[in-house]
Amino acid sequence: MPASRSVVIGVDSSTQSAKAAAVDADTGELLAVGRAPHTVTGAGGARESDPEEWWTALVTAVRSAVRDAGVPAGAVTGIAVAGQQHGLVALGPGRRPLRPALLWNDTRSAPQAAALAARLGGPEAWRDRTGSVPVASMTAAKWQWLREHEPRRADAVTGVRLPHDHLTERLSGTAATDPGDASGTCWYGTATGAYDREVLDLVGLDPALLPALAPTGATRVGTLAPAAAGALGLPRTVAVAAGTGDNMAAAVGLGLGGAGLLDHPVVSLGTSGTVFAATRARPAAPGLAGFAATDGTYLPLGCTLNCTLAVDRFAALLGLDREDAVPGGGVVVLPYLDGERTPDLPHAAGLVTGLRHGTDPRAVLGAAYEGAAFTVLRALDGLLAACGLDPAAPDARDRPLRLIGGGARGRTWTDTVRRLSGRPLVVPAAGEPVALGAAALAAGAVTGSDPVALATAWGAGAGEVLPPLPRDEEAWDRIAGILTAAAPTPLMDHRGAGAERA
Repeated sequence: MPASRSVVIGVDSSTQSAKAAAVDADTGELLAVGRAPHTVTGAGGARESDPEEWWTALVTAVRSAVRDAGVPAGAVTGIAVAGQQHGLVALGPGRRPLRPALLWNDTRSAPQAAALAARLGGPEAWRDRTGSVPVASMTAAKWQWLREHEPRRADAVTGVRLPHDHLTERLSGTAATDPGDASGTCWYGTATGAYDREVLDLVGLDPALLPALAPTGATRVGTLAPAAAGALGLPRTVAVAAGTGDNMAAAVGLGLGGAGLLDHPVVSLGTSGTVFAATRARPAAPGLAGFAATDGTYLPLGCTLNCTLAVDRFAALLGLDREDAVPGGGVVVLPYLDGERTPDLPHAAGLVTGLRHGTDPRAVLGAAYEGAAFTVLRALDGLLAACGLDPAAPDARDRPLRLIGGGARGRTWTDTVRRLSGRPLVVPAAGEPVALGAAALAAGAVTGSDPVALATAWGAGAGEVLPPLPRDEEAWDRIAGILTAAAPTPLMDHRGAGAERA
């Protein structure tokens, strides 16, 4: 390999693991991916992880990627981290965690979120200011929970970070974040591009405890700190980018920016199910998170808490392989095993209905797939409507969906999404869009180039096109009817009309 070859590292620090992609900065060739697991603990709505384990996993994954890529350490020129959104990392002396991080899917903060949402003029005012209304996943609600339940720890905090902020600081020694991940806190104003001082006053958070805001996730915030360089076995000259949240990095990795608009909305099937699209407009609508993108545009997003892990749990309960499923028929499953975010039902439990003596267990598993896919796709319809499109119009139905995440590699997941959406799918050939997006941010920090343009040139968003299947209106309406009857709040049906509880 030529010594002049430039390699960048993109780290995807997710709920379950760290993945580090070693990428040729010029061609986008994925040279190797290193992996290391994370541990999630908690019961009764609690979900926590030790940030020190995140750092250990990052080091392991990066070292593995560099080794397997067969490149000399001196070929690595840049690194960026994309992290799971919303998590609260409370730092103490020496900028080390005071306690395990509260993760995005920790629903204990639901009462705090509801109380915050009623302040500052109510939900509409929150959407206007921050793009989002506080829900249990948002960082502001988690900080409020910490203040109320662990006041001594809250008083001892010397820094408040998001997961990717914490890892970037460990890499560079610089406390920095970007607009994309910051927009998931509910204390960053997407309307102003700055921290909202009134929100910070409301939650009793000194802005001096927060990281500085970099203009974009590709902003170079420094080079590797001595301890980080030693741990990674890399030169101190490696540029460290500000990085971003995982969804924002996926958008970069797929080449989505201001020009991408809504031609290819994205459905991500992972621990959570998310839908997002890049827009120049700043939509603010109920049920959506009006995030900023990391490149100065916007990334409206809908998120469900229960996706691949919930379906895998049903497979385990039934003693079936995850692919051993058939359509649900008369069975309906709402797999809300961790509560739910869209719709906002943080204390909901799973529901199974329509069982008979002759019910095939494979149909129950198929119904779990359908319930999870339905929830994600209805969030997508809400996103399209907020951006001025009729989700039921033929031109909207013809727009391909980009399908990413672990579920995109599963036959039953892709078949279920095709059947319930009636849309063509594009499954990108590159299997790690978050890590590739982080790598593009790292390359941007090294060269000053636009990371979205880099990822587009790399072709990371290209892949197999799956033609649409006839839309299963019967299954859709059956699930919608059960959800409307079960939910205590007004919901949005798939044609965009309000549907009250039956």
